[in-house]
Amino acid sequence: MLTLGIVNMYDKIKIVDAHYRAIARAAPICYAYDFSLALFDFPFKMERDELVEFVRGETTIGESGKYLELLNNEHHLYVSDLPPKGFPAHFGSIVVTTSKPYPQKTLTPLDVADGNMRKKSYMFLVGLGRKGLPKDLFERAEYHLDITSKRISLETCTAIGAIPTQINALTFALEQKNKLQESKKF
Repeated sequence: MLTLGIVNMYDKIKIVDAHYRAIARAAPICYAYDFSLALFDFPFKMERDELVEFVRGETTIGESGKYLELLNNEHHLYVSDLPPKGFPAHFGSIVVTTSKPYPQKTLTPLDVADGNMRKKSYMFLVGLGRKGLPKDLFERAEYHLDITSKRISLETCTAIGAIPTQINALTFALEQKNKLQESKKF
């Protein structure tokens, strides 16, 4: 399972446009590339179904929340507070997305694609807001991923699009390479 986890670093009390717009932008990307979507520390005090309806009523992005509703209906939408210690095991390895990965925790996009082919689960955490992810997550995460592999900082919604796209493309390329190698054996 691959999950895109968005951590709210804006206001945790009141809802601002950036909250529902980021969710509406992430949903079609997650749906298109078979990612789940996890939302942490968002100021929504409502059930998932209510959240989907709220987002649908606030924006036309993502076909007015159509893909958020599909993710929810298929049980690929998670909403919770940021766990103070560990994340639930079903999310797999926790990966902080950053342009400044710790060398000892670096995971490349190709490593992820290879792990994905072997059915390894990952959750990629992206910070929503100017502050980026909380520093304690850098220590807690098993891995760090620079999706550009060039130490280039990306804006949140750009990263939301780049991470699933890059991983999906690399996974597809590895699958095709493996099929070609298998066909040459015969």
